[in-house]
This record gives sequence, structure tokens and C-alpha cells, in this order.
Amino acid sequence: MADFSSILYEVKNNTCWITLNRPDVLNAFNEELTTDLQNGLKAAEKDDAIRCIVITGAGRGFCSGQDLKSHSGEERRSLKDSLIRRYNPIIRRIRKMEKPVIAMINGVAAGAGCSLALACDMRVMAESASMVEVFIRIGLVPDSGSHWFLVRHVGLAKAFELAALGDKIDAQQALDLGLVNNITPDDLLQKETEALADRLAQSPTKAIGLIKRALNKAVHSDLESILEYESYMQEIASFTEDHREGVQAFIEKRKPEYKGK
Repeated sequence: MADFSSILYEVKNNTCWITLNRPDVLNAFNEELTTDLQNGLKAAEKDDAIRCIVITGAGRGFCSGQDLKSHSGEERRSLKDSLIRRYNPIIRRIRKMEKPVIAMINGVAAGAGCSLALACDMRVMAESASMVEVFIRIGLVPDSGSHWFLVRHVGLAKAFELAALGDKIDAQQALDLGLVNNITPDDLLQKETEALADRLAQSPTKAIGLIKRALNKAVHSDLESILEYESYMQEIASFTEDHREGVQAFIEKRKPEYKGK
């Protein structure tokens, strides 16, 4: 496994824990961190022993977005180039990866950090944590997929409000809006996330990957297209070892032991 300088990468119980590790700046993104995160996600995707990924932040923050100080004093740079090269590959890999990805939101998730959390398949949030589409505060528009995710989570009017006003969203508001799956007391965040990760890591991984494929397609397809696509996905799922194990376990009235194959 390659060494990383700005993330912590740990594998336990078939789950890869990727921790953004710049706690002194609330895990703000710089060039090094986006590169390490890209490579960490790529490594986790390729490792067949890894069947779930958790992304979180070290210290008090999840991720506060781009580290503005890392480019202070520079001539005008292309943010388009930065997004295409650094941020968009992260979002694409999370959405296309046929493994479940959980965001464990331990503190503020702002800007691209908010987008990172929204890109994950599930989000568990500490009660003291917050989310904020902070871009408008410095005269920018949301990026790293936030427009796409917000509209699908909260609808057009609320998405506009969150993006145009840039107000902080506390944990209860995030839950009420459907931006996160559940919230938990700070001291139980690790335990609750581990329990969820363990459950997903022991599930039929191939089927979860196919579910992600179908859901990604469903957000911009009509019913007829999805009915046809589901039949195609189901055909693939029916030939997996995990499907055979699930059926056999049901017949034998025992708990299935899925291998992710």
C-alpha cells in the first residue's frame, strides 16, 4: 500500500477508513490532500477485500473545503482546471464505485467538503456538526457536484436557498431536509458508523454495486427505461455467488455468509 501524507488509510473488518488529516485547517483541501484522496479511493476500489469505505476528518472538522491560504499571493489561477483535475475525479469515483461509501461527518462540512459528503451513499452526522454551501460568501458558485446533489435531495427552491444564502445547516436541519441519513451524539458517532459499515461490509457487495448503478441512472430516466434497466441488473445479480448463498441460507434457515462475489 502506498504511503499517504495527508490522509490516514486503515482497513479493518473489510472496511477502509479514509481520514482527511489536516486537522489544523479543519481538513481543508490543498493539492496534496486532493491527490491523496483520489489515490486512496482508487486503492480501496481495487482491493477486493474492502467491501465498504468510510470517509471522515481528523480533529474537529470533516472538511472545510478549499484551503484558500494555500494559493494566496498567486496570480489568477483557473478554478475550472482545478475542478477538472482535482475535485471532479473524486466525486466521480465515489459515485461510480460499486462499493458503499459512508461519510462520517464529525464536524463542519463546508464548500467542497459539503459536496464530498453529499457524494457519498450514506451520511452519519454528529449532533454538533454542520454543513454549509459556503461558496456564495466569496462570490463563487457551488461546485464538485453540489448543484446536482442538492436539487435531488431537497428540490429546486430549497437548493437555491442553501446555495444562494450560504447559511449554516445544523445536524437536525440536515436530517429534516434529508441531507443525512441519521444524526447521533458526538460520543457515539464512531460506534454508530462502525455498526453501519460492518453491516454494509457483510452485505452482498455485487448487489450493492448494481443498486448504485441503477439509482444513478434513475435520477435522470423515465419509468420505462428503469424497468428495462432493472431487468438487466437483476440478471447480473442472479448469477453472483452471493445470490446463491442467500437463497441457500433462506432454505436452510440460517444467516447468510456473503463474500462479496
